[in-house]
Formats: sequence, structure tokens, C-alpha cells
Amino acid sequence: MNNYAVWGNPIAQSKSPEIQQHFAAQQAIDLAYERKLGDEVRFEQQLADFFADGGQGCNITAPFKARAFALADLHSERCLTAEACNTLKKLPDGRLYADNTDGAGLVSDLQRLGWLQPQQNILILGAGGATKGVLLPLLQAQQQITLANRTLAKAQQLADKFQSHGSIQAVELDHIPEKRFDVIINATSLGLQGKVVEIKAEIMQKCGLAYDMQYAKGSDTPFIAWAKQCGAAQTADGIGMLIGQAAHAFELWFGVMPEVSALLKIR
Repeated sequence: MNNYAVWGNPIAQSKSPEIQQHFAAQQAIDLAYERKLGDEVRFEQQLADFFADGGQGCNITAPFKARAFALADLHSERCLTAEACNTLKKLPDGRLYADNTDGAGLVSDLQRLGWLQPQQNILILGAGGATKGVLLPLLQAQQQITLANRTLAKAQQLADKFQSHGSIQAVELDHIPEKRFDVIINATSLGLQGKVVEIKAEIMQKCGLAYDMQYAKGSDTPFIAWAKQCGAAQTADGIGMLIGQAAHAFELWFGVMPEVSALLKIR
């Protein structure tokens, strides 16, 4: 039996077991995959016990991505630049390999939607951990990125960190260039509070695609609802990114990329 899990706190809401079990069935792999409630104090020991007891890999969600990153012995390049880990794999010699598949999941979903061509102008709203986790894969896909954040210094710090990987600039939310962006991505968590990032409606109206990293069950996220109201040509929420990042984690563990299309209606 292949023993895997997803760790987080809270964790009951996680769709990872359903997604990974679907992938395993698709590939005829016998998989045990559980939700694990991480303890804020004992997380590192819990993770060590999990692998000592036969765990072979796991996904990591909030609030433990940075702590899992620090615990790992080896890291992928995208994990190092994100400074956060959402996937761990136990290597044959017992060491832990850390990856961050969030950005790969986003890129895969944009490609699936037909919304990713080289040298596009992409506006990302927010300069927090979610943004940091996706910048390298987007830049490797030859995207020209504008980071907009309420605090310019925070966005500039990220732009400076990633400038050697491609075209990236930082601006304040109130000073976004009034040009047409091919894709506008909401990477903020304001939707959890029922709020929307405050940018000029004209900028949204001109964009080709409005994409929200978050998703909502049975309805549009606040950001998607606002984008539609502004007249955005196309919209999509983050369910495809969620499934995509899970697929890349599955590939890391088992060496095969699963088919994601059957899961895209999951809510």
C-alpha cells in the first residue's frame, strides 16, 4: 500500500483525498491517502512520525508550507524560489525532497484554457505567498509580469528577487498602467472576506481573461463576479489550478502525469 496524506490546519475542507484517489484509480495504483490535522506546536514531530511509520509522500497546505520547506533535505528550484513547500517525497535513502507545484498547476490550467501564449502581459494582484509560489513557472513560460500591491515595497521586493528569471515589474494598486493585460490574476485572499481588490474598472474591462486563484462552491468568487460586472471577456476560478497542482504532485510521486479533465467539475 502506498501511504500518502495532506497536512494542514484546518484540514477537513481539503479536496486532496478525493482528487488523489481519482488519479490513483485512473493509473491503477493502490493508494492510501488521508487528511492529517497538523498541530501548531508539534507539526515537525508529527511529520517525522508519519514518514517513520511508512509514509512515502504528502501534500502540505496552510499554515505549514514554510515549516515543511525548512524541514526538507532537498528542494526543487521552484520550491527554493517560493521558499514554501506544498509537496514532500521520501527518497530511497530516507531524505525528504520538497517541491512547490502551485505555479505549475496554474500554468497547466492556463494552458488548458488556451490562455497562455509567450510574451503575454500578465497583471498579478497581491504580493504575498500565493504570488511568490507561482512567479517562477510563469516567468519560465515567458510571461511579462506586472505585480500590483497596496504596499509597493513588498511588490518591489518580489520583483527584485525574480528579475533574473524574466520580465517583471512592481507597481502600486493605484498606479497600474492603463493598458490591456492579457490575463489579470487575483492572488489575494480578500475573497475570503467577501471583498475585491480595488483597481480601476477600466483595467478589468480591457483584459482578455480574469483569473482568481480562489474558488467558491456553487457560485462565483467575489473577484470573478466583479470582473464579469466590469465586462471582462473571459473568467475562470482556481479549481483548475487546485487540480493541476495535485496532478504535478502525483507525477512527482509516481512518475506519471494523470488526466485532469474528469475532475474539473469538482466543487
